[in-house]
Amino acid sequence: MIGKERIFSVLLGAHISEKASRLAENNQVVFRINKTANKLEVKQAVEALFDVKVKNVRTLNVRGKSKRFGRSLGKRSDWKKAYVTLNEGHRIDFVGEEA
Repeated sequence: MIGKERIFSVLLGAHISEKASRLAENNQVVFRINKTANKLEVKQAVEALFDVKVKNVRTLNVRGKSKRFGRSLGKRSDWKKAYVTLNEGHRIDFVGEEA
């Protein structure tokens, strides 16, 4: 079990996109997570914070895009995200609406 301080530092926020909205229909949620977090820490953090049961966690590193800012070139930061599959009957509602 991870400590309470680590739980709050593992999940950085929900990742909202069209793909994430489609996955929500299949009991999956997408989170931005700490680059040093592993699958077990993500599972424990989601179960502790949202009081749900997690079936599966998939993580991936997202490379930052190279961008041009005026005449200079820059690069956005790399980040990590996790696809969390919830058990049947469990749901995380970010909007706050009752279905």
